[in-house]
Amino acid sequence: MTHGRAGRGGGVVGAGATRADDVWRAGRLGSMASVALSEAEKVYIVHGVQEDLRVDGRGCEDYRCVEVETDVVSNTSGSARVKLGHTDILVGVKAEMGTPKLEKPNEGYLEFFVDCSANATPEFEGRGGDDLGTEIANTLYRIFNNKSSVDLKSLCISPREHCWILYVDVLLLECGGNLFDTICIAVKAALFNTRIPRVRVLEDEEGSKDIELSDDPYDCIRLSVENVPCIVTLCKIGYRHVVDATLQEEACSLASLLVSVTSKGVVTCMRKVGKGSLDPESIFEMMETGKRVGKVLHASLQSVLHKEESLGPKRQKVGFLG
Repeated sequence: MTHGRAGRGGGVVGAGATRADDVWRAGRLGSMASVALSEAEKVYIVHGVQEDLRVDGRGCEDYRCVEVETDVVSNTSGSARVKLGHTDILVGVKAEMGTPKLEKPNEGYLEFFVDCSANATPEFEGRGGDDLGTEIANTLYRIFNNKSSVDLKSLCISPREHCWILYVDVLLLECGGNLFDTICIAVKAALFNTRIPRVRVLEDEEGSKDIELSDDPYDCIRLSVENVPCIVTLCKIGYRHVVDATLQEEACSLASLLVSVTSKGVVTCMRKVGKGSLDPESIFEMMETGKRVGKVLHASLQSVLHKEESLGPKRQKVGFLG
């Protein structure tokens, strides 16, 4: 049986057709890192996925090895560095006092900033990574900045007057595919590592309030990240879909589905990226895969985070800033 494959215009090209100028160049989100593939390389990848055999030997639902290290930046409230394949992400969280938003007077909130470093890929030089950074930040807002993900009320110090604002800075050090999944893992790990000083509100006889911060570094509050979701990106390649796609596999995909999944397998939001289309049956199958894979991803991440924390401050730093 001869498998067809999607051509440049979205049609189907026969498996035997080759052209000297058939070089595929793709990035998932326009300004993202791209990779050049010949037509023969693309055929090899697409046909392998149909047989549940990827170039690196993984199955369609397998992640690569994920390296997670927390508490890597000393001047932050919490930090984490995550490396997945050739994608390297550094996240720092800084807690600062501010004023609650008018529409949510008894809650704190999160602010996201994504820096697409030119070291990650030459395409980010100048303002090349601005659009991608904004798109990632907007996606993070949708996923993290709500009551069901993070207990924002625990960040409130004094309703309508004072709250904690968590500034989450994401730095893209290297782009090697599956960017959204890696960033979400890094943000969740950094929030798990975040320690916010305990605050007391003192009120005098005249009714004026004074804020007193604890000097004890161990007297702090921690955020519960149990309900914080992770993104599972599913790339449609041929008639099947894969998780944790490499840059080469992303170049073979015309459409991907970002599925935000909690540790209990609940889908909180979805987003399609890419110029291709997805039929309803494919979307349902990808959602089910995302829920199944997401639960395993959460369990593994939680296990690693708790294990690393149990080692205490004497643990050996072996990663980015070791």
